[in-house]
Amino acid sequence: MQDALPAEIPADQLAALLCARLCHDLVSPVSALGAALSVFDDPDSTDMHDDAMELVRESSRQAQAKLEFCRLAFGAGGSAPGILDSRELQRLTEAMFSAVKPQIVWKVEATGLEKQAARLLLNMCLLGVDAAPRGGTVTIEAAAAAGGARLRVISDGPRARLEEGTAKALEAIAPENGYDGRSIQPYYTGLIARTNGGRVSAQAGENRVEFIALVKPPEGMIG
Repeated sequence: MQDALPAEIPADQLAALLCARLCHDLVSPVSALGAALSVFDDPDSTDMHDDAMELVRESSRQAQAKLEFCRLAFGAGGSAPGILDSRELQRLTEAMFSAVKPQIVWKVEATGLEKQAARLLLNMCLLGVDAAPRGGTVTIEAAAAAGGARLRVISDGPRARLEEGTAKALEAIAPENGYDGRSIQPYYTGLIARTNGGRVSAQAGENRVEFIALVKPPEGMIG
């Protein structure tokens, strides 16, 4: 039946896979911290202390940026419900992706977004960066629409592409071997939209990928 609702995965499986994704993202900066600190324990490595301290600073910054971003993208991100300031969303996004190849272009018109719309936008940003592995730009847009929000993330760059698994996961179509720590993120992105009366669509052209979502306002919120 074509109009049937997508089959959502069980909550315990979703939680486990999202935890796997979070741990994967945090392994690199935390491991780098451990490697840097081990230099200070080696009496024969005093000449490397300056480099190690710089690695500590950068790894700490990366870990903090990822934790702050993921706290909202995957977690409660504070007390609910509420409107989140777009300037704070911009800060979180730019800190999270400061070391990636594509340049982040922030073109959000809305001064603030309801928490679920903000969570959806941050997850769309993750998709946009993943779609431009060779660099270019990832443009982030958000505007009010009928009391809800219209969100768009555009990836432009050499070999920007939409992977088949990502497109299917957005629609809750499981990969052949089931979801894993990578494919669970686009699935979760689509789930946020569906839960809030919307949908994430993805379109791909030559060196360009576009993600668009419309979300309704929460019940009881006056648009």
